[in-house]
Amino acid sequence: MSAPTLWRRLAAELLGSAFLAALVIGSGIAAQRLSPGDTGLELLENAAATAAGLFAIILMFGPVSGAHFNPAVSFADAALGGISWRDAAAYLPAQVAGCATGAVTANLMFDLSAVSVSVKQRASGAHALSEVIATAGLLLVIFALVRTGRAATAPAAVGAYIGAAYWFTSSTSFANPAITIGRMFSDTFAGIAPSSAPVFIAAQVGGGIAGVLIIRFLYPALTPAQAAQVIVPHETGNGSRPGRDQRVASDVDAHVHRVRTAAVLLADDDQRSHGGFEAERTT
Repeated sequence: MSAPTLWRRLAAELLGSAFLAALVIGSGIAAQRLSPGDTGLELLENAAATAAGLFAIILMFGPVSGAHFNPAVSFADAALGGISWRDAAAYLPAQVAGCATGAVTANLMFDLSAVSVSVKQRASGAHALSEVIATAGLLLVIFALVRTGRAATAPAAVGAYIGAAYWFTSSTSFANPAITIGRMFSDTFAGIAPSSAPVFIAAQVGGGIAGVLIIRFLYPALTPAQAAQVIVPHETGNGSRPGRDQRVASDVDAHVHRVRTAAVLLADDDQRSHGGFEAERTT
């Protein structure tokens, strides 16, 4: 099976990012309308929909591009050797355009103006710290799973982490520069004012750098082949599928070991038989 071309991977990143933004913003609008005045319940509804939906869209687009939908993930993957810096740079505009498109789509689905610039101010020291921690934690979840051979569980784990981070961070865990830009285009529950976005993006970049450093410290044996499985195993640019290729290599090694063991046993049996024959001749 040939690997998806860069254009196919960019299309998957754009569409996945659009679904992500529509999911976050649309569920926020629905929560506001279904539970007016109850912020806690609105956040619960928004977080639950985001966690479940993120699980699904990673499964949808992961086999094509890896389902990054997030420049922090793409550039961390490049820093760890999973994709090229060229591909990470190409993913960036696709992810931003996708998130902006998803925001506009969410507005239209709820009969709002296509673009309504948010006025929700979120910039504060506490919010910035939250974004550093949320972004670093997201990267740790993803790369810890690929390093330990559990990449198949990443869709559920990433969805669960983001759903939980809605609650344990004061910023509600954007953890994604592209979605931060997209959420500026919706003056609704999930929006962010353009004046607050630079603070969030700077914090996310800092969290991404911190995340890569922590990953290198905790998992020094992380290989580029393992990093290439982020977020889920997919066909890579050289036509290989890391998870599959590693399994094939392991099977080949096991077969070679069995053949060698059998050869040694046959040689021992032959030697014993030859020794017995010589003993009979002597007597």
